[in-house]
Amino acid sequence: LNQVRDFARYFKKSPDQLGEDEAKEYLHYLLKEKKVSDSTYRHCYSVLKFFYQTTLKRNCVFEKIPHLKKGKKLPVVLDKTEVDTIFSVTKNLKHKAILMLIYSSGLRVSEAAHLQITDIDSKRMLLQIRQAKGGKDRYTILSNVALGFTEV
Repeated sequence: LNQVRDFARYFKKSPDQLGEDEAKEYLHYLLKEKKVSDSTYRHCYSVLKFFYQTTLKRNCVFEKIPHLKKGKKLPVVLDKTEVDTIFSVTKNLKHKAILMLIYSSGLRVSEAAHLQITDIDSKRMLLQIRQAKGGKDRYTILSNVALGFTEV
């Protein structure tokens, strides 16, 4: 509601007297003059869209108003010495085994947390990941080194 209030204050009018053109102008103001973050802009866009389409039941065409998409960042890739350092300072064998599985098999932390002993297929050198991202099951490789740590 704060975003709707600020929007109305910007034009010094009730929000039900404002429309699509004002929303576009206000969002442009937020981005270019007020220099809000991308996430703040996206949030305000969504609030105004909801307010007009759901609360006021207006058919404002918000698709014509620029909607910033969240940028995708590439993960940080560690070099060999950084990886070796992580494994060398980890003394607890259980922690080392978990780190080795995560690193060598490309697991997400949540996937590693849900692993069971029965998910390890040492004959085919595979790990079964249950209910991975999107609720889907998948298989991933199991390295010889990681297998060695799981057998300790």
